[in-house]
Amino acid sequence: MAGAARAAAAEPGAAEEPGAPEAVRIDLEGVGKRYDGGTTGVTALADVTLRVGSRCLLVILGPSGCGKTTLLNVIGALDTPTTGTVRLDGVDVTAASRRIRREVRRRAVSFVFQSFNLFPALTARENVRFGADVAGRDRAGEVTDEVLVGVGLAERATHFPHQLSGGEQQRVAIARAIATGNPILLADEPTGELDFTTGVRILELLRDQSEQGRTVLVVTHNREIARIADRVVELSGGRIVHDGPPPGGRLPVAELRW
Repeated sequence: MAGAARAAAAEPGAAEEPGAPEAVRIDLEGVGKRYDGGTTGVTALADVTLRVGSRCLLVILGPSGCGKTTLLNVIGALDTPTTGTVRLDGVDVTAASRRIRREVRRRAVSFVFQSFNLFPALTARENVRFGADVAGRDRAGEVTDEVLVGVGLAERATHFPHQLSGGEQQRVAIARAIATGNPILLADEPTGELDFTTGVRILELLRDQSEQGRTVLVVTHNREIARIADRVVELSGGRIVHDGPPPGGRLPVAELRW
């Protein structure tokens, strides 16, 4: 992958260290997305401009239908914008070929889907190892074992997804994303189907990843979760209506209540 784009203007969570140039990993300019169908159409995103740097936990907040998942899919090069430009880790993917977009997803972006998307015929360890192998990680086996320890699933490594709880499956999905080593981690409603205790553990894992230098984007409708973010982007009708730190400042994960 090309090196991260550089810019002089500071954004929340953008600089790797005080006074360092901003390492922009996500750069959207005037992005719009429209789905046409017959005589009608739906505008999912409208004129979205967003720049996000390293070592940042950004929450994309809004109700169902506001464009959150569409925005995440555009950022992750799973979908293409109708208008505007998208750059990921310095690479313009707006009109890139399928091969280039696939390579960007392999080397720069990892996903944590709400539905987990684990392979049912693979064990927890094999699911995580798959992420490391696809990304071409050195020492993929060792990385896999280290990540499973980190998410507290070392003793469940040989279990298949149907033998794991929902929270354990979500941790496997996060472990797979971590094992890729990719700098951008996108999580779509990662706590949506989980109990409070498990949800907090998931958020602690994501918070830890941002503090280790990753760019972490979390899509949620839960305003309480937004309180742990470095930066909150709120959508309404496909447009950004707020972009800044959480009101009252960032809270530790342990202080969340919902």
